[in-house]
Amino acid sequence: MRYYFLIMIWLVAGAGCASSARNTPNLPAASPVDVNSSGDAAFDEFETELSQRQVTIPDPIEPWNRAMFGVNDIFYFWVAKPVVQTYEKIVPRPARVCIRNFFENLTTPVRFVNCLLQGKGPEADRELRRFGINTTAGVLGFGDPAYDRWGLKPAAEDLGQTLAVYGLGDGFYVVWPLLGPSTLRDSVGTVGDSFLNPVRYVKPQEVSIGISVVDATNKGSFHIGEYESFKAASVDPYVAMRGAYIQYRKKQIRGEDQPIDPNSGKPEAIWPHGVL
Repeated sequence: MRYYFLIMIWLVAGAGCASSARNTPNLPAASPVDVNSSGDAAFDEFETELSQRQVTIPDPIEPWNRAMFGVNDIFYFWVAKPVVQTYEKIVPRPARVCIRNFFENLTTPVRFVNCLLQGKGPEADRELRRFGINTTAGVLGFGDPAYDRWGLKPAAEDLGQTLAVYGLGDGFYVVWPLLGPSTLRDSVGTVGDSFLNPVRYVKPQEVSIGISVVDATNKGSFHIGEYESFKAASVDPYVAMRGAYIQYRKKQIRGEDQPIDPNSGKPEAIWPHGVL
């Protein structure tokens, strides 16, 4: 459930590009121009740039995906948002930052292993150093002196990215209940990453689920209202989210634009898929 919040959060950053692509047919028609004019060349350049920004993916199960998108939307407004808003009012911000740091430190194995699998030795070494510093000097990870004092930023790697590096394509688009948008490849990656998350091995299972809920609620408390802004900016929120998600993942696989927490300015070590 926690990663439904994360999906919404990350995709807001790409919503502008996706919604602009969606809105293109509504632009006023251009006046007739001479095909030999310089204006035609400028238009061709604009058209080429726009086509490069558009990202497509097969969506053979769109009826299912739209239904799940609706389920997730209802869940967000009727369950998740009220819970997160109440939590945000009760728990002071400094405490929520410490909790966020703790879970980020706890999931180091996911990022470390995927850095190794992708041949990113420096990033893997940085993750180990971050874990050692934050677990000790950061008091079990509740603080982040590794970044605050030494500038060691976290990685943002997951198995979905690793599979893409090894040449596995997206497959097709799929929306999971509560977990949100994904692809066939990234769904497989989500399952694989789950075995590297220490929370999975907490017993009994009810406690493990409770810990995951706390993590999701805490992360969501930093981004209240962003999903609403995303929907308001979209003609068709389903299409906008699909395009934004795929665009973001492709940029992430290329190592571009690691998510930055707007509240702290710190790079976020989170990935777009849940680990249950």
